[in-house]
Amino acid sequence: MNAKIMRDSVFKYCSNLTEYTRFKTREVKIGDIPLGGNNPIRIQSMTTTDTMNTKATVEQTIKMVESGCEFVRITAPSIKEAKNLEVIKKELRKRGYAVPLIADIHFTPNAAEYAARVVEKVRVNPGNYADKKKFEQIEYTDLEYNAEVERIRNKFSPLVKICKEYGTAMRIGTNHGSLSDRVMSRYGDTPLGMVESALEFVRICEDLNYYDIVLSMKASNPQIMVQAYRLLVNKMLHESMNYPIHLGVTEAGDGEDGRIKSALGIGALLEDGIGDTIRVSLTEDPEFEAPVAIQLADRYKTRAVHKKIFPAGSYVKNPFVYEKRQATETGSFGGENVPKVIADFSSVSVKDYSDLETIGYKYSSALDKWNMSDMSADYIYLGANDLPFEIPQALKAIYDFNFWSQLENKANGFPYFNVNEFIDSQEKSFLLNFVAINIDDVFSGKLKNLFNNDTVIFVLETDNEHGMAEQRRVFLYLLENGIRNSVIIKRNYEGLSSDEFRLYSATDIGSLLIDGFGEGVWISGILNTPLNQFELINRTLFGILQAARVRISKTEYIACPSCGRTLFDLVEVTNKIRNRTEHLKGVKIGIMGCIVNGPGEMADADYGYVGSGVGKITLYRGKEIVARSINSENAVEELIGLIKEDGKWVENEENFDNFSS
Repeated sequence: MNAKIMRDSVFKYCSNLTEYTRFKTREVKIGDIPLGGNNPIRIQSMTTTDTMNTKATVEQTIKMVESGCEFVRITAPSIKEAKNLEVIKKELRKRGYAVPLIADIHFTPNAAEYAARVVEKVRVNPGNYADKKKFEQIEYTDLEYNAEVERIRNKFSPLVKICKEYGTAMRIGTNHGSLSDRVMSRYGDTPLGMVESALEFVRICEDLNYYDIVLSMKASNPQIMVQAYRLLVNKMLHESMNYPIHLGVTEAGDGEDGRIKSALGIGALLEDGIGDTIRVSLTEDPEFEAPVAIQLADRYKTRAVHKKIFPAGSYVKNPFVYEKRQATETGSFGGENVPKVIADFSSVSVKDYSDLETIGYKYSSALDKWNMSDMSADYIYLGANDLPFEIPQALKAIYDFNFWSQLENKANGFPYFNVNEFIDSQEKSFLLNFVAINIDDVFSGKLKNLFNNDTVIFVLETDNEHGMAEQRRVFLYLLENGIRNSVIIKRNYEGLSSDEFRLYSATDIGSLLIDGFGEGVWISGILNTPLNQFELINRTLFGILQAARVRISKTEYIACPSCGRTLFDLVEVTNKIRNRTEHLKGVKIGIMGCIVNGPGEMADADYGYVGSGVGKITLYRGKEIVARSINSENAVEELIGLIKEDGKWVENEENFDNFSS
């Protein structure tokens, strides 16, 4: 086998890198609704009510169905909730709702075995169905490890046999935050550990000739989540499996951050044709989740007719790890610099200092100083316009080449060329030249004298409906040919609502960033939104960079969606914590309703706030418990005290730093 074929076999994770096509999975019926195969991407969500409250659960399920849910998941933490699923199902059917129900199971095999006789699907978490997580590091010999797998087989097989007898489907859903100590000891806290955790259970199912399986690999970190799903497909290909795939970013949070984070992770996989059903996990009422998932899925209904893209020769990059593309440092781009944000003001004339507040710059006339926020754009594209005042020192201007060439003081900004202008012009900046390119320019040979020119920053544009794949193809070409120019990812959006804009841009740009591509981000166009367009675009770009973990500009909240296991009002508490801490740049706070995934997912957070009983909270520093059973009315103050104790607290003054103009 030659090196290319071997590399492609090792790295293959989707049907095609440049031609949109769904990864073909087997069909699994969930009640009367088939999943996978040639069926559309299905939409689902999870109730937040107490499962023992039949009326509330039924009413919320109906709301979810009417908002677009095709499957509804309900938690069954013990046998009594599993038994009440039968009552809930009968009441729904009596009221004319035939929606398939999914029992969500953690820790309790007896609840799963009862529920499998009642509902259309059960979800089990391999990290805690037969294992308990104590964060213990145990070294297993192969013999000891195999003995543990056999123990799991004995505990899990009864459920498989019941599902097979009753025609009940099963989701084997790995959560990054709840890998067992056994799996962690062998594979570490890794995407590979997530995949192997699920495949151990799949192999048991297959040994019992049971195949009505759906798989998921959820994580709160979109990088980890995407890598795990890709690796799952790769492993399935090697083992001749093709089970349907359930997509979700767990603990995504609420508001625009939750939507951006979800779109980045889910969208990156949908772009490659991976995913048969979606659950968007927001810290909001569940009926708000389905419309977001529908907007994400609907983009791919006609995607297959996109303009053809130059085929990728081979996998030139490992898709299962994050590796930042190495770009030569040019000005503030490339090298070890974080990606830069470019604000596009070319369609308007800036008239007043206040116009720049939308991109993070506030002028104090009394002090004659500009104040800069944590989300201040790095460059402003003015096109053929100029500012009527002196530009803030921290902000750099970009002008159309013809306008820049007429400026008396060219040091005030940098030129933006098309390819022909750059090739033909004798006048260029000796520091930075921005050159607009597309995929045709790259493959035509026109750029050969621009490649590795230390003053040239490429601005990569696309008009392809499958634009992420087209832009990725350019990055793969640059990697393969050792071309180290910095590249700004530029996208144009017209006529989108604010929700569509957040979801689409997070998918298109974030998918590239989590693969280590892009030294800058730039969005242009006219949106159909009542919000201030420049502020919306700027805030969204910083949100995408944060969700991709490539530039941290604000506090991050790892907040789980509410469910029937939740021990406090997640929305209320999340907002309370956010109001007190959102000025703490770079601090990560996990807010978890219960212990199912809390401690594990919070391994990625600096601090954790976890429900441990009715009215009781446990506080964590990373994985370490620092205070147990705190009364909930005092818990937020105790959390703030912990942050202060660690020296990470600053007072919440207006979020601007002064610097002279």
